[in-house]
Amino acid sequence: MLTRFFKPESVAVIGAARESHKLGYRILKNVIEAGFPGRIYPVNPKAQEVLGLKCYPDVPSLPETPDLSVVVIPSALVVDTVRQLGERGAEAVIVISAGFKEAGEEGRRREQLLIQVCQQYGMRLIGPNCLGLMDTESKLNASFAFDMPLKGSIAFISQSGALGTAVLDWSLKEGVGFSKFISVGNMADVSECDLLEELADDAETNVILIYLEGLKDGRRFLDVARKVTAKKPVIVVKSGRTSAGLKAVSSHTGSLAGSDAAFEAAFKQAGVLRAGSVQELFDYSLAFAYQPGIQGDKIAIVTNAGGPSVMAVDAVERAGLKLAALTEETRKKLTSFLPPAANTHNPVDALGDVLAQPYGQALEIVAGDPAVNGIIAILTPQVVTQPLESAREVVRVARSSGKPVVACFMGGQRIEESVNFLSSQKLPNYPFPERAVMALRGLHLYQKRLTRKAGQRLKVAADRKKVETIFQNALSEHRLTLGDLEGRQVLSVYGLPVVPSVLTTSASECGQAARKMGFPVVLKLVSPDILHKTEAGGVRLGITTSQQAEKAYQEMVEKAREYRPGAKIVGVQVQKQLEKAAEVIIGVNQDAQFGHLLMFGLGGILVELMKDVTFRVIPVDDTDAEEMLEEVKGAALLRGFRNTPAADTVAVKDVLQRVSCLVEDFPIISEMDINPLMVFAEGKGALAVDVRIVLAPPKNG
Repeated sequence: MLTRFFKPESVAVIGAARESHKLGYRILKNVIEAGFPGRIYPVNPKAQEVLGLKCYPDVPSLPETPDLSVVVIPSALVVDTVRQLGERGAEAVIVISAGFKEAGEEGRRREQLLIQVCQQYGMRLIGPNCLGLMDTESKLNASFAFDMPLKGSIAFISQSGALGTAVLDWSLKEGVGFSKFISVGNMADVSECDLLEELADDAETNVILIYLEGLKDGRRFLDVARKVTAKKPVIVVKSGRTSAGLKAVSSHTGSLAGSDAAFEAAFKQAGVLRAGSVQELFDYSLAFAYQPGIQGDKIAIVTNAGGPSVMAVDAVERAGLKLAALTEETRKKLTSFLPPAANTHNPVDALGDVLAQPYGQALEIVAGDPAVNGIIAILTPQVVTQPLESAREVVRVARSSGKPVVACFMGGQRIEESVNFLSSQKLPNYPFPERAVMALRGLHLYQKRLTRKAGQRLKVAADRKKVETIFQNALSEHRLTLGDLEGRQVLSVYGLPVVPSVLTTSASECGQAARKMGFPVVLKLVSPDILHKTEAGGVRLGITTSQQAEKAYQEMVEKAREYRPGAKIVGVQVQKQLEKAAEVIIGVNQDAQFGHLLMFGLGGILVELMKDVTFRVIPVDDTDAEEMLEEVKGAALLRGFRNTPAADTVAVKDVLQRVSCLVEDFPIISEMDINPLMVFAEGKGALAVDVRIVLAPPKNG
């Protein structure tokens, strides 16, 4: 429990200063001016009094053990001071001071000592290198931000103090309220996971926002976020999406950032809503904080301007939402009072000269349509427009409809009063239609998370000893990469379908095997030293006679030796050439934050060309597998496109789950590619054609 941080009865500011330009002065002033009702103890050996409060020279001289201590002193003094707090039985400490792991090796060692001291005395620590925290319900501002936010139901966790101050300044301008604001800094102890668990049951918080650069424990975040999003929405903006951004993350916070694909996968599995920008983060948050949930994806638009409504329609389609088809009864009601030139289809255009009363009436009728799940009220200032009165109508309808209603009052000076009114009434207004649509999209995505079908994990009865033997044989030969032959053996143990294949070690044997298998066949070179067989001339397609097979065998071996002299040539695989089928890729790689990732996408050369892939963190269940198939743009090809029959997606989902089971049983697998997996028509299954497995180096070297 982190109660002492948010509901303390006493606060000590260690490093309280008399000079107004120092952080210790600002923090103490913030604690006082926020109206904190408890006892406040400034600590400074050089002062008798600070800001009218008696000042104490050190921690041992304090009259009681403070519930919360805020430390803002030089980093070299922090560890000893925190130790003194521990000796007095303190439970909660915020270290504002910088100069820890973000400052190099010496700072890293200092941070480790700080952690050890906190663990020794059972203290919880926020920071170091942070802005502090605020709790509007407790009237606590234990930070060096300029202003206390307004009271509200949004909690904000930030890994950047500087971004936090900018957000707070924005919130005051926009009239947005917070329940809590926490800057976590280096997360030496208290992490975003600890705070998520605390905020999950916080009655003052309806929605949790996070600015994230990296995670302390990716697996724990996945587990915790799953539980929290079942109770309330969690919205994250994640920086470091590009390679340059990842480098910036390491230098800024000292945290280890995982690949963006891993974060994207984890967020999906945990039900976390990802915002593409800070603006989108708060666009989402306003809708969640002030509007009811949405019960579907059908959106209605009421407007006094045609152009913006067309923009909104386009945005609805791009966002994956749908335009609601208004009932005939709704259209009749609209026709009864709107002018003949008005459009009573969705979007409902009440025309530019509509006054507030008929605009509100149209909005009310549309909101009452059972086919409508969410409403966007668009208004532009024209000659006879009544912006403030229209805003009052929007608020009236929003409060009575039980459905989410967002406003898009577009303009500047002429609508300023109405926008301020909407803000005062806690009704989100977005200056452009696209942002209003995205806010409703956020509500819809969270509703899908709440109604997501619980997945079932596949259980595979496999002979693990066989796989262990294959891996141990490779490691004993100092090989980490398993070629297609060994890879297909591993897959077979886990019930994964593989194309029929025979290993041959001579030209004559190759010809005989080809004849026995039945033409046409494919020949593939087998060599642990040549992984990219095509480049070495190690693949031949369309072999139709034994003589062709024998000749191809000799030519492939000769070219391979020219390509890589000294390479070990095991032989040549003879495989049945398959009928035409859809090609997909299923792969595995390892992420620093979340562990193993499962990949799915279009296979063959298309994966290189289109990069149409999606990921999940292993283990996956059947719902994960189903969602993966739906997410790739090429999903339409698998469902059947024009003259192409629908593919056996049931077989693909089974393969995805079996690969997940294999990797879960053998975490030594670092990478794996099944490319392509040939997927035949519905009911005809799938076959793995090429397999490559890379093992992680043994920990003992």
